[in-house]
Amino acid sequence: MANFLNKAPKAYHNLKFINSPGGRSVRILTEYSEPLERFRKYKIYHTIVFFGSARILPGKEAKSRLLAVKKKIKNSGRKNPKLIQELKNAEVHVEMSKYYDDTVELAYMMTQWAKSLKKPNKFIVCSGGGPGIMEAANRGAAKAKGFSMGLNISLPFEQYPNRYISPELNFEFHYFFMRKFWFAYLAKALVIMPGGFGTLDELMEILTLVQTEKLHKKMTVVVYGKEFWDKIINMEKMAELQVISPEDLKLFRFVNTPKEAFEYLKDELTKHYVIK
Repeated sequence: MANFLNKAPKAYHNLKFINSPGGRSVRILTEYSEPLERFRKYKIYHTIVFFGSARILPGKEAKSRLLAVKKKIKNSGRKNPKLIQELKNAEVHVEMSKYYDDTVELAYMMTQWAKSLKKPNKFIVCSGGGPGIMEAANRGAAKAKGFSMGLNISLPFEQYPNRYISPELNFEFHYFFMRKFWFAYLAKALVIMPGGFGTLDELMEILTLVQTEKLHKKMTVVVYGKEFWDKIINMEKMAELQVISPEDLKLFRFVNTPKEAFEYLKDELTKHYVIK
């Protein structure tokens, strides 16, 4: 009787290959195909994407932390530079927490409105899946008892998905560019809350795609909190110095309250996407 070797694993079962440099193209393709299959299953065609800092706390938590720091300072009985800095940080967190609470309110209002629309209209709140502003967006949608999705990214310091994401729409990405693709591909509106490098990156990428007409659809972009953003970037100065066109300032709109943002987003989405 002839002797045979054991069958080799099929390539797609060979984890050593799949996780190697040679399997990179396969991994990239799965981050396109698997989300696409789920979007089709749950009939997700339109998203309202919220971007913003992962570090912004809910108002209640920020105030609680501030009280705790003040108590520590009072009990220490002396000036401690570390505690003084901790106090300043806690005060900043309280100031910034309004953006978390505003995000919850806006996401709630948008989800309530979207749920009132007749099918096949469906606008789903989408976030980066993590804490801070991302959590606030999913939290607002959950408060309105609506679906919401989170496109989480694996990072060295472990960004875990927040608990308000609909489990069916909880995604984990390795590649930033595939995650960005799905943000842009389904989005019909973008809400930019205060944030850092990542938020600036996402804002500028979308504005570049709109400016260069690489997005063949109407994208409504609201930048929330003019007081914050005027300290971070001077768009008007860019136009004045002719590194962008004055017309480019019309690619987005500053808003300062959940109600103002809601009314503008609702009007724009209704005008361009709501099927009567």
